[in-house]
Amino acid sequence: MKVSVVNLKKNFMQGKKLIKVLDDVSLEINSGEIIALLGKSGSGKSTLLSLLAGLEKPDVGSIFFDKKDLTKISEEALCEWRAKNLGIIFQQFNLIPHLTALENVLLPLEINGLGDKIKAMDWLNLVGLGDRVDHFPSMLSGGEQQRVAIARALVFGPPMLLADEPTGNLDSETGKMVIETLFNIVREKKTTMIIVTHDEELAARADRIVRLTGGKCHS
Repeated sequence: MKVSVVNLKKNFMQGKKLIKVLDDVSLEINSGEIIALLGKSGSGKSTLLSLLAGLEKPDVGSIFFDKKDLTKISEEALCEWRAKNLGIIFQQFNLIPHLTALENVLLPLEINGLGDKIKAMDWLNLVGLGDRVDHFPSMLSGGEQQRVAIARALVFGPPMLLADEPTGNLDSETGKMVIETLFNIVREKKTTMIIVTHDEELAARADRIVRLTGGKCHS
């Protein structure tokens, strides 16, 4: 899936002060490309990811996924599009606590009318958690929870994956293992991925680094 970000602007009010978070950002991402979005805290990278996910609307500009402009469709259509096309991995894992690992991975399949337990099991095996299918999130380590989140995000075959600081809550060694798993799967499946990070070493694994500084984009 090709992505085109065109003249994107996003501002927030802080008291009576207008804060420019994204200032005329344009970006092209080719189908199957892995992009690392690099920047310091407050640079606007997580805001850009939220806009790409359709979780927020830009003040100005367009976001095209192939030829569909997500800024021009209804909220209902956007939710339907996101469920079928977008996998998201969060820093905080965001697993549902009362569901087992298998049930968490099964959830997006059920949303898309594809309640396939065998496929969910296959993905847990793929991320090395075939022996944790009946474990609840509270019974899993941080690294295991993030690997469940990876399986959940990719199980229905989305053409686009957004990852927001996926190792931010993990220790260094566990983070490296999770990233190894993530990159191996994404490259094998030829999934387009945008990964937000402040880690130069992690960013170097991507096909291309895009830096956000002062709300502006530098490739």
